[in-house]
Amino acid sequence: MDALHLLTGDAQAFVEKVWASHIHLHHADPGALVALLSLDDVDHLLTSTALRAPALRIAKDGSVLPDKTFTREAALSGQPLTGLVDARKVLDLFESGASVVLQGLHRYWPPLTGVVRELELALGHAGQANAYLTPPGSQGFAVHSDSHDVIVVQTHGTKRWELHDESGAREILLEPGTCMYLPAGTPHAARAQDTASLHVTIGLHPTTWRDVIRRVTNDVLEDERYDEPLPAGYLAEPTAFTHALDEHLAAFRREVAETEAGQVLADQTTRFLTRRSSALRGGLRDRLEVARICDQTTLERRPATPCVLVAAGDKLRVLLGDRELRVPIRLEEPLRYVAAQTTLTPAELSPWLDPQSRLVLTRRLVREGLLRVVV
Repeated sequence: MDALHLLTGDAQAFVEKVWASHIHLHHADPGALVALLSLDDVDHLLTSTALRAPALRIAKDGSVLPDKTFTREAALSGQPLTGLVDARKVLDLFESGASVVLQGLHRYWPPLTGVVRELELALGHAGQANAYLTPPGSQGFAVHSDSHDVIVVQTHGTKRWELHDESGAREILLEPGTCMYLPAGTPHAARAQDTASLHVTIGLHPTTWRDVIRRVTNDVLEDERYDEPLPAGYLAEPTAFTHALDEHLAAFRREVAETEAGQVLADQTTRFLTRRSSALRGGLRDRLEVARICDQTTLERRPATPCVLVAAGDKLRVLLGDRELRVPIRLEEPLRYVAAQTTLTPAELSPWLDPQSRLVLTRRLVREGLLRVVV
């Protein structure tokens, strides 16, 4: 829970109290927070990369500006490219008082990719990361609330937040090294002070009991009996409708009641641990090194990559976050060993596998992104 500890202090307490109804402030190491996304990093993204809308939004005077005000068209190998961010237009708008919003940073900015993945695994809920760069003395959005919980991370300058909760209205000044947890629905607005302000918001998007129960009921409704039409003539003979409905509802209640909670948990776990974004930083180098892996090669678990093992008959399901592998059940013990290590060498699998088999397995795990080669 390194990311949770950095952002919230008492990580275990935060996990136990998440979705709480109160605002929480935490003071962390400013250097560690700035390393997540600095002002220079934003400069690089805006001026030296090929960002495209909607990865960037711009807001001014409480309104989001149309993409055409800060994008341009270009061509690549004769093919048109639209929505390319025009750095000069963005800088001009920023200088005139507009706020710049970088969206979906967890998908392409490695420091935030790692933090969000750690949070997702610790909480079991999806996350995202956006950044807000505001000119001195400016406010990007009027008072509003979000439908999801957020952790605010200040990385440059200061920003004064206007907050409204059960205790009334109050103001909080955030500076580098300060994190703030806002429950969903908390009305807020933020204004930069004497210098430009940069903060990251990590949004937490919970899977609700409604989501789970809806999937359970939808599975029951897959039975073809529910495809039968209503009885003909039910308008004149309503009892034909009510009797048939009673039978269908009785069958529905019975099948829902027979649902095994353990199986629902297994399905939810599989769904969550096979649909996360891939995090394969260094994967190209690993692919170039994989053929040279030998018994003494040092390998390490890729950070924030899960390895959950589920026995399924003569197969073992390996949940890796963005995918599922199926391997022979005889690999369960060596894979449990791999899952428990931070670093290892193929030779450590000798209690279970012969030299060739352990090289085949570890090379496969490098290709799949669970392990990486230590150089």
